[in-house]
Amino acid sequence: MCRNIKTLFNFEPSATDNEIQAASLQFVRKISGFNEPSKANEAAFNRAVDEVATAARQLMDSLVTSAHPRNREVEIERARARSAKRFGVGEN
Repeated sequence: MCRNIKTLFNFEPSATDNEIQAASLQFVRKISGFNEPSKANEAAFNRAVDEVATAARQLMDSLVTSAHPRNREVEIERARARSAKRFGVGEN
């Protein structure tokens, strides 16, 4: 999975359309190999992003869980701690 695509399910508040669109854009970039498509591929690229976003929203809306929703701030702090441990942030 692309490292820039973050888990969006089971957060409070739930994922926004902008978050889903951003994840869809990253996914299409990854599988197409284009960061920015050429003019010849732009329509197909943008259509793919929109279709992936639609499918992702449908998936998010249909998933169920009995787990408590995760807190975004707590998850951000956990990610920072993992990054600091992995990359030695703050060590000289």
